[in-house]
Amino acid sequence: MAAADQSSDHMGGRLLTALLLILTLCAFAGNSLLNRAALAENTIDWASFTVIRLVSGAIMLALLLGIQHGRSVLPRRDTLVPAIALFVYAVSFSFAYISLDAAIGALILFPAGQLSLQMIGIFRGIYPTAIQWIGLFLATAGLVIFLAPGDTAPPLIGGLIMALAGIAWGFYSWAGKGAARPALATARNFVGAGLLCALLIPLMDYGGQIEPKGVYLAIVSGTITSGLGYITWYAVLPRISVSTAAASQLSVPAIAALGGVMLLGETLTTRFFIGSAMIFAGIGLTMFKIGRA
Repeated sequence: MAAADQSSDHMGGRLLTALLLILTLCAFAGNSLLNRAALAENTIDWASFTVIRLVSGAIMLALLLGIQHGRSVLPRRDTLVPAIALFVYAVSFSFAYISLDAAIGALILFPAGQLSLQMIGIFRGIYPTAIQWIGLFLATAGLVIFLAPGDTAPPLIGGLIMALAGIAWGFYSWAGKGAARPALATARNFVGAGLLCALLIPLMDYGGQIEPKGVYLAIVSGTITSGLGYITWYAVLPRISVSTAAASQLSVPAIAALGGVMLLGETLTTRFFIGSAMIFAGIGLTMFKIGRA
């Protein structure tokens, strides 16, 4: 009877982890859609979007967690790396979406994040299996083909900046693997990144018109798809392997692509489908024997 109860609890835990992971991946795709929608319609500039996104997320999480934890929501020395990584990610993310479609940006961001996570894992002594190496190579090759020069290639500068955002996201995700209290860690990271937004104040477009829609999209991105989304991400990270964390994020481009076509009227090229096919094939190989990675 006890064994049956343990089996039931284990199954319930796996279902909860899967649900949290699905919600988190949808939030990640939502960030791409919200950011691109705001910039494509010229309702706000990239720097203002980033500042509002990070500061609104910081305020919401500080209020939410401060009631329970008091002043401990303030950044600490051990939150320096994830706070800087979050700031670099958000800045690069918004700037890249000046020129990239939502689906294209996500297709660049998350493979770069995966490679970053895997490289950090290797430096820490966590090595992929041989077949996972093949998957990483295939996913990387798909990303290179996607970015290669050509008539349908995405803007190179925007693509490279989004790749930088992916690298920063990998560092942020790695920091979350050791978070004992995910919600509190996320709040501290956001408060730290929010303070770093002072560096963006000179870059804000004071001469341009910031429309209410742009502000609203930035706030939703900061409080819901980023703030709450990252809490669920930090909550699920300790439950899964490094390879699962890295590979699962590669489903986000597909979600963002669907949303981009349905909500933003974006079109998908043959290059996108070829690159996606290679990247997703790489996912399958990377997730092989995922429990041991």
